[in-house]
Amino acid sequence: MSKFWSSAVKRSDPYVPGEQITNANMIKLNTNENPYPPSPLVFDAIKNEADQSLRLYPSPTVDTLRKEIADLYELEKEHVFIGNGSDEVLAFSFMAFFEPGQAIRYPDISYSFYPVYAKLFDIPVEEIPLQDDFTLDPKDYYHSEGGVIFPNPNAPTSLYLDLTAIEDILRNNKDKVVIVDEAYVDFAEESAVDLLKKYDNLLIIQTMSKSRALAGLRLGFALGSPELIEGLVRIKDSFNSYTIDRLAIVGGVAAIKDKAYFTETKNKVIATRNWVTKELENLGFTVLPSQTNFLFVTHPEKDAALLYERLKENHVLIRYFDKSRIENFIRITIGTDEEMKRFFQVLNKIG
Repeated sequence: MSKFWSSAVKRSDPYVPGEQITNANMIKLNTNENPYPPSPLVFDAIKNEADQSLRLYPSPTVDTLRKEIADLYELEKEHVFIGNGSDEVLAFSFMAFFEPGQAIRYPDISYSFYPVYAKLFDIPVEEIPLQDDFTLDPKDYYHSEGGVIFPNPNAPTSLYLDLTAIEDILRNNKDKVVIVDEAYVDFAEESAVDLLKKYDNLLIIQTMSKSRALAGLRLGFALGSPELIEGLVRIKDSFNSYTIDRLAIVGGVAAIKDKAYFTETKNKVIATRNWVTKELENLGFTVLPSQTNFLFVTHPEKDAALLYERLKENHVLIRYFDKSRIENFIRITIGTDEEMKRFFQVLNKIG
């Protein structure tokens, strides 16, 4: 620990991302990336933008992409904020809406970046235990001192919380911001976006990394009241006015415009997810009912850590969390049908 570090650096406990192994023989099922490429319109848009205009700063307000997303959800652009990946939007949200000294609430099994931000920004937390079946009880989140955040569907459990339960949480936290992290919602029943009409304390955060296959462009966004969006803009502009580059802006617009391609690839992922679920259950695995592009599974006779290691040795990379309550679960990203067939070949081979 350096004597030159600030107190923020000293108390930080950085997030550890999923392994990024550059091996052409590796089937990568560990970071929930989309197995299909982005829309062809994205490549065309980026090629057209890659000209002399790159010498100029991009738009600090990103209005073209904000307008495209607003139209998609039948909102105004003033209800949309764009960030450099949803993780940046989450970080700005912690700074904009949560106060040091006032405890926020999130599930004990949840996205592992939440405690990282809480420590960094000196925000106390109440980690609320999920129920034995890993579902979330809305009553546990009523009347939070500092606010509430949770993913829906949850990661890594893959479970979805219905909108009635979300509305209960919003109604019982009227003076605090409730953040619903919808990174995987396009693979689920529905977004909470319609609740924005009734609740000005709701902030929805989504990403273009998963269902729109743009993890490499780093685009995330928030949907909320103009008041909340202005708060995010103030935080962003206190760090960097130009967080979204020109290529990402046009690529994002093109991805949103191509609704047919989005629907086609999303449905392919869901179909593969349903097939893989049945195959795993036939092999004796317990598979939580997923509404994401991954599965969270366990087996009564197989050690999860050993499964992870054996699969990796055979060039199949999945995610293992060495954490209480889920230490015998593995998380499997849904790949193409061909990738999942190879996954099963290896799984059967290692026994």
